Amino acid sequence: MKRRAFITLVGGAAAWPLAARAQQSVMPVIGWLGSETREAEDIRVIPFRQTLKEAGYIEGQNLVIEYRFAEEHYDRLPALAADLVRRQVAVIAAAGNAAALAAKEATGTIPIVFQTGRDPLQLGLVASLNRPGGNMTGLVSLNVEVGPKNLELLHELVPRAASIGLLVNPNNSDAAIQSKETQAAAGRLGLRLRVLHAGNEREFDAAFASAVELHAGALLIGPDAIFFSRSQQLGALAFRHAIPAICPYREFAAAGGLMSYGTNIANLYRQVGVYTGRILKGEKPADLPVQQAVKLELVINLKSAKSLGLTVPDKLLVLADEVIE
Repeated sequence: MKRRAFITLVGGAAAWPLAARAQQSVMPVIGWLGSETREAEDIRVIPFRQTLKEAGYIEGQNLVIEYRFAEEHYDRLPALAADLVRRQVAVIAAAGNAAALAAKEATGTIPIVFQTGRDPLQLGLVASLNRPGGNMTGLVSLNVEVGPKNLELLHELVPRAASIGLLVNPNNSDAAIQSKETQAAAGRLGLRLRVLHAGNEREFDAAFASAVELHAGALLIGPDAIFFSRSQQLGALAFRHAIPAICPYREFAAAGGLMSYGTNIANLYRQVGVYTGRILKGEKPADLPVQQAVKLELVINLKSAKSLGLTVPDKLLVLADEVIE
């Protein structure tokens, strides 16, 4: 082999790893920040990844996603957010109020796309809904605000229940607001409200047992990341304990709960994926208006109603977006 050819060959071989590293360096890396376990977060992650795929970003091919899960320990979120910042991700997708606040504290420069259940203006995440400014934008569900409406729907279907249980996660900063607003709504309806706590999956059984012991005639489950990710388990528990219950999430009614009324969370996370893809393509979060969910879905499980000996009023059936028989 000629010396020049040999040098060229060796030089080319040495350049291969450099070229590979260069190719990897241009592959965007985004961060996912969630308060749940990986398994529980899949109900959000799957529609998020699907929308990114539709935008041309496929995890493992031309996109890397760094996942950080707090495993139901909200106090871990600040450190996890700081870790994503050290990783220098291109975008952070923050799932829930606590994750959004932790991401905001961690960086004022990396773009953040959040999903919250409360007004992001009140949370201090953005300066304006139409022109967020700064490095944050995202989606807002209406599930916190519809708590009193859920109580009204439950009262209409179970009018004889004078005492109603309210299940909240005490680790959620919104729990106090949920309790206060629902208590006010209960007072207007002449109902007695019993606040029950469950901060993790292990406490669900005890919460339902407490509802039975307190003679709660029905149960209202508040909006929370843990309750959303385990909606099916909660629906099964409501069916097993024969407690008429309503929850903001459709999955609850599908699993045996009596009713659900709230925002379709999967649709919200598809939109989180849309915004993340647009930012990867060069748009700025400051120019992407915060979107608020405008459609609420009412789902009624007729099978559960019949097993509870309840007759669903015709006007509720007419209002329902879906009736499970």
